[in-house]
Amino acid sequence: MGDKNSYQKMYPVSWEQLQRDCRALSWRLMEKGPWKGIIAITRGGLVPAAIIARELDIRLIDTICLSSYDWKEQGQAAILKPLQNDGEGWLLIDDLVDTGKTAQIARDMVPKAHFATVYAKPAGRPMVETYITEVSQDTWILFPWDAGAQFVEPIIQASE
Repeated sequence: MGDKNSYQKMYPVSWEQLQRDCRALSWRLMEKGPWKGIIAITRGGLVPAAIIARELDIRLIDTICLSSYDWKEQGQAAILKPLQNDGEGWLLIDDLVDTGKTAQIARDMVPKAHFATVYAKPAGRPMVETYITEVSQDTWILFPWDAGAQFVEPIIQASE
């Protein structure tokens, strides 16, 4: 499930909901620490990593720069910036694990990191140790940084 035709549902996430979900993830991660630092998977993992870093008082943050999405089209993942760290004692943070393809690349780069995402889909869920919310594989998660304020039709009208 990676092309735009495979998404049947839309799950919009507000800034407030993302903040709550990241705080809930922080609570779970606090019990598993202490942590040396955070490795954020760009770009989606940047905002959750910032929130988690604040909540857990982590000041050391690095990034793995990967790209696999162009809007709703998932293509071949590309490593844009590698990391010189095996991840031991570090949190690996992303917004979402979808098919698991990008997650596998990140996992291979930092195999000893604790991988946590805010949202998880069934195909990618085995790749992460900690997540907050599971959504169906056919759902597109609309993050607040990808959305604007506009009228939304009621679900019943949109399905007709």
